[in-house]
Amino acid sequence: MTTTTNGFLDELSWRGMLHQTTSPELAAHLASGVRAGYAGFDPTSDSLTIGNFMGIKLLAHLQRAGHRPIVVSGGGTGLIGDPSGKSAERQLLTRDLAEHNARSQQRIFDRFLDFSGPRAAIIRNNIDWLSSMSYLDMLRDIGKHFSVNQMIARDSVASRLEGREQGISYTEFSYMILQAYDFLHLHRADGCTIQLGGSDQFGNIVSGIDLIRRLEQHESFGATCPLVTTSDGQKIGKTEKGAIWLTADRTSPYRFFQYWMNTSDADAVKFLRWFTFLDAQAVDALAHSLATEPGKRETQKALAAEMTRMTHGETELARARATSEAIFSGDVQSLDAGQISEIAADLPSSAVAAGALSTGVPIIDFITGTTCAASKREAREFVQNGAVSINGEKVGIDFVVRGAHALPGGVILVRRGKKAYHAVRVEN
Repeated sequence: MTTTTNGFLDELSWRGMLHQTTSPELAAHLASGVRAGYAGFDPTSDSLTIGNFMGIKLLAHLQRAGHRPIVVSGGGTGLIGDPSGKSAERQLLTRDLAEHNARSQQRIFDRFLDFSGPRAAIIRNNIDWLSSMSYLDMLRDIGKHFSVNQMIARDSVASRLEGREQGISYTEFSYMILQAYDFLHLHRADGCTIQLGGSDQFGNIVSGIDLIRRLEQHESFGATCPLVTTSDGQKIGKTEKGAIWLTADRTSPYRFFQYWMNTSDADAVKFLRWFTFLDAQAVDALAHSLATEPGKRETQKALAAEMTRMTHGETELARARATSEAIFSGDVQSLDAGQISEIAADLPSSAVAAGALSTGVPIIDFITGTTCAASKREAREFVQNGAVSINGEKVGIDFVVRGAHALPGGVILVRRGKKAYHAVRVEN
């Protein structure tokens, strides 16, 4: 880890991670000493997605530049719900669930931040200070410093007011006051002078800066990163099978690895800059490889390896690679039950009764109705052309599928051609 006290903004800039700052004086502020900066994370789930990873990475770059990162878990604000980027009211969490999710998320930060040494990261939960403040105190001491006119003008509020069917409750309308108070509290308790977040948080960050200036007569700062989207405008980490999570209990390391491997050429270099810590020279070399030899997919391989290693460790990266290579080559019989299960979870699937396999099922009947063959005519044609394999072995027209063909975990893998896979689960 580097120990310089400057270069944070330059690092974000070349990576395309710097969207906006609240003041041109931020660079001088960072260069003049060790600073504390924070980013907040809502406890809406017991895990975080790769979309949330950008906030973690902002803190990691801050620490690598010699400053002190503060993770703020929103055990208090999570009970209210941030209206930013939302078209309707959030489902309110119970206090117990918010606290459970906040605790569960803490395991993730250990992977990316250093919690030891002179620049040790710290975790704060805003329920600790928000729950001790009365409603009257909040209105009297904090609320009086907020202009309703300015609050209504904030994008997160204005967009909801324009949608008459949805609107916005007083509860969510008040969210920016609580977030501003978070910044004030951290400034007083931890000397925090910088808030980091996505571009949709800019208005809330400015509210906190204004509050600190009014009550403490001190200057504070903010910086935001762009909202992460793919080249076609889709929100990062959303797939047909759901979000891509940063914990293995939500998204398996294999599926996580495959997500990055499937990155489009249009996004691969951008994602290397955004998500990995590879330096500019390494990224430029991979960008050159993509431009000159895109078929090798070296950029996607590096992206998948870096992200899986950081998130799940070397052992899981090796397993994910082995699983991915087995699927590509068709040599799946060497995989264990866990790897087979991960593959099956990521494929179209169907079920077959174990009893049927005891007498055997002709290959034509077995694959008809799967994603490998829609009809018996198609199935016969594909098999006769040598395009069909069972568990990596090509089969002929007289092949019969039996119970003994089930791989560990009770799955039979059908493959047509090079890429069309289907998992058949054997059920008792």
